[in-house]
Amino acid sequence: MNIRALLSFTILLSVIGGHANATTYAMPENTQDSIITQYPDGMPLAHTDEDETLLDVARRFLLGQTEIVRLNPDIDRWLVKKGEIVRLSNKRILPDSPHDGITLNISEYRMYYYPPTKKGEAPKRVMSYAHGVGRQDWKTPLGKTRITRKIMNPSWHPPESIRREHAANGDPLPVVVAPGPNNPLGTRALHLALPGEYRIHGTDVDKIHGIGMQITHGCVRMYPKDVEELYDMVAVGTPVYIVKQPIKVGWLDNVLYVEAHPSLEGEETTLEQRFAVALGLIEKANNQEMPDYDQKALNRALTNQAGEPMAIYERLPPLENADPGVQTEEAPQPAPKPPRQPSPTGYYRGY
Repeated sequence: MNIRALLSFTILLSVIGGHANATTYAMPENTQDSIITQYPDGMPLAHTDEDETLLDVARRFLLGQTEIVRLNPDIDRWLVKKGEIVRLSNKRILPDSPHDGITLNISEYRMYYYPPTKKGEAPKRVMSYAHGVGRQDWKTPLGKTRITRKIMNPSWHPPESIRREHAANGDPLPVVVAPGPNNPLGTRALHLALPGEYRIHGTDVDKIHGIGMQITHGCVRMYPKDVEELYDMVAVGTPVYIVKQPIKVGWLDNVLYVEAHPSLEGEETTLEQRFAVALGLIEKANNQEMPDYDQKALNRALTNQAGEPMAIYERLPPLENADPGVQTEEAPQPAPKPPRQPSPTGYYRGY
């Protein structure tokens, strides 16, 4: 099987203390493709100019902590030495959800926002942001909802359950936390049409490195810069799809990719289960036929779960003016696959 060669590396020299404009992607030219690329000329790397933490690099490039740690498993997250090279994200497979409003894929700790377009037009760009989600005992609910309110500089009224938890840990909370640098809602809050005061919001100075982790009480937490940008763009009534898709499959320029993320805490899966899910998605992406995919590449993606799209199959591009009755490529034989398991992917109705 021919898999096109990987693009050569491109080193992007970063400026300490600065921020990369790392959230806006052009949608694929082919509307059937579902992979977005930030740096089309190569794989981005960051060159550190002084000792810092991997979390500092993540914040500078608006990536989540879990994401950058998975991309750099051999680097100490608490000490990136001066001159060390850090890998950044580049390609992403769009979640399998409507390209309308906001999609939160809690399995990858990322949000995708499709700005409004004229009626009948497909979106031309998408913006992606890192975010934190609810921990195992405070799960972020799945399903379709919408933004009901927008509040700038919100006060926080911690629920009684959270106040009891903090009190038990020796950190009592007041009845109301006023706006300011220690307010865990940050400077912006987007309320969702869900019971229990679920919001998309910013964060305080003490929790900035929790972005991209399973750490909240169910809300969706964003970097201050990101939530302020999103707040100014979205309107009340914007649809929000909350999905859980640890494995995604998508096409780009006739190459099929798979992207795998670890399951959330308390929902761990076996390699056999991940294979079953991935093979079902591959078959679906290839018009219900199983292509002669690169089994070693698929195994690496599902084993490492690094969150990077990995090429597993390349098909012949369609011939212009070809006779539809002429077969141009021998139909591939289905590859052996393990027993199917219930798929944790997809977006769900109901909460």
